[in-house]
This record gives sequence, structure tokens and C-alpha cells, in this order.
Amino acid sequence: MLDKMCSRRGVLKGLLAGGVMVTAPCLHAGTRSPVTLTDIAERQVYFDRPISRLLLGDGTLAYVMALLKPEDPFGDVIGWGDNFRAADLDGYQAYRDRFPDIDNIPSFSGRTVDAIDSEFALSLEPDVVVMNLSSRPAVESSGLMHALAQVGIPMVFVDFRTRIFGNTARSIHLLGDLLGQQARAVEFLHFRQEQISRVTEPLKHLRTKPSVMIERAAGLYDDCCLTYGDGNFGELVTAAGGENLGTRFLHGMFGTLHPEQVIESDPDVVLVTGANWSLYSPLGDWVGLGPGADLAQGQQSLKRLMARPAYRLLSAVKTGRVHAIWHPFYDNPYHFIALQRIAKWLHPELFAALDPEATFAELHERFLPVSYQPGYWLSLDGEIS
Repeated sequence: MLDKMCSRRGVLKGLLAGGVMVTAPCLHAGTRSPVTLTDIAERQVYFDRPISRLLLGDGTLAYVMALLKPEDPFGDVIGWGDNFRAADLDGYQAYRDRFPDIDNIPSFSGRTVDAIDSEFALSLEPDVVVMNLSSRPAVESSGLMHALAQVGIPMVFVDFRTRIFGNTARSIHLLGDLLGQQARAVEFLHFRQEQISRVTEPLKHLRTKPSVMIERAAGLYDDCCLTYGDGNFGELVTAAGGENLGTRFLHGMFGTLHPEQVIESDPDVVLVTGANWSLYSPLGDWVGLGPGADLAQGQQSLKRLMARPAYRLLSAVKTGRVHAIWHPFYDNPYHFIALQRIAKWLHPELFAALDPEATFAELHERFLPVSYQPGYWLSLDGEIS
């Protein structure tokens, strides 16, 4: 009877229907001593161990699950955003080949956190809901955060996209604690730091920095030119020894530059992000990147993108200093691979011995349950590896 009374789904329906208050004894009946963690939003989060039912507020958190629990990364995932599949179809298919049951995981639209209906979320009976820090304003304004709190479902914020160098290590440790994978989290973070240092150490005495225009999701949208400010890929470009054009003009992490701003700035290097977005825009001229991608086809798309008015007269296009890189690097803990690849593009002589392809292959071999397949970047001048 107590279990029935404390059914989270039943409690939420009562809350939505008539504002019923939930009492602490019902929420905590039969639980053990609570565990407290501080999430990336600096919130004290209380929950009970073990965590065995996770609702991922963003499908791209699948990349972290694969890293920390490679034997069965999605066995505890009872719901996620569909943007893992829609925003990286090649990557999704690689994991589906290894773990066919992922097609059965309930999903919701990953384009907006508002798509996570409170009643739907509770019907899945999660032990914890994991959200990206960037989603916090949306989950607060939509009422989702409040509704889950009323029935004792904790929400934990992590961050792999807002401040990728400042928050990734803490987020990995946090998820390692939640999943009981602390040792693996430490092992990965040690590898990550080694690979980051291979870029940052040689750059300590750098005197000249090429200017870089990053176009976010080039070809996915009709307008030009979406870009990054001082965070995310903008942060990667700065760490790789470049001067990010978006940082000069924008006052935030994301924004749009007018084509005339790009033309007038005449950046030394152009970098666009791409992935297999056939589920978002089947006819778009985006650069298809991801495991096993057709790089020759992607290169043709990149050439067409560089024929647009904002780019066709740039010196970077004339000299071939135009590159495309896998878009999902922007919100998963593998971004240090992108750091190495960008650094090598920006400073080819300094990083002649650096092999980001080999680094990514090692990451797969040591930490991930799927085999490495090339296809994550290419260049306008014919370089595709």
C-alpha cells in the first residue's frame, strides 16, 4: 500500500491536478542514508544509491555513458533526447550496431528541453535526471525542475559545452560518482590531460596567432554566419593558438556574424562544423562527418559552402586554409581531440609530429566500446585525414 501511495507517477498526477503537497515521509520511506553531491550549478543534490535508472536530458550525454560504462553504456538509460540520433546519425548507427536495444529507449525531441513533459518524465520513474548546465533556465521556466523536486527526483547539472576546460573534469567526476565508476573517470581524465598538454605546452611561447572564422553547423541553416564567441569551439580555437573572430564581435557563447564582417576581417583560417544531419535537413549542404563518413562527398559540400558570398573572396579560401570538423566535439568530453586537430591546422610546423587521428584511435581502444572509424574532419585542399 505504501509503495502505491508513494508512486511517483501518481504523486505527480495529483500535483498537476490539484496542487497536492508531498510529505517527506512518503518521499523517503524505506530509503537509506542520503548521498550529497555538488553539481556544476553549485547545487547540493541529495539522492539514494545505487542509481540504476537515468533520464538523460540531452541525448549527447550518451557519449559520456559510453566512456564510463563501456560494457553496457545504455542499460541504465530509461529515456533521452533524440538528438544523439538526429544530430549524429553516423555515430548513433555505430553504437546501434554494437547495442541494438538503444532503438527501444524512449526519447523526446532533443531540440528543446521544453519537450521533456513533466508527466512523461515521471512515468519513466528515473532515479536521477541529468541535464546540461545550458538547459537550466529552460527547466526552471518550464516547471520541470519544480515538478520533479516535488516527488523527490533529483536533477543533476553537468557541463561539456559552456566552459569545456573549466567544467568537463568536474562533470566527469560527478557522473563517475553517480555511476559508481570513479576509478574509470580518473583514468580517462589523466589521459585527457596528457593529450591537452601536448598542445598547450608547445604553445606557451607562441608569438603569432592566426585569425579563425568558425561557422557553426554550416549548411544546416539558410543564413550565414552562425559562430561561437568566447566559449565552446571558440574556447578550443583560443587554446589551440588561434584568435577567434567571434570573440571579437560577440558578447556571448553563440551568435551570428554578418557576411560583411567576415569579408572585412579576412580571417587566416576558416573552420566549419558538420555531421550527418540527414534527419534534420535531408537536402542541406552541410558537411557530413562522423565515423565512416564519405569524406570525398563532404569535401564537395565544403567547396560549395566556400562559394557563398561571405567566403569566396577570402584569402583563406584561396590558400586552402579551410577545414571541416565533427560538430559533436562541441558538447562531449572528447573535445581534446578537436583541440589537437585544430592546433595542427593552425600551426602545422609546430605540431608536425602530433597525430590527432592516432589519439582518437587510442581513445576508442582504451575507453570506448566501438571501434574507431575515420571520418571526423577534412580540408578543402584535399587533406582528409
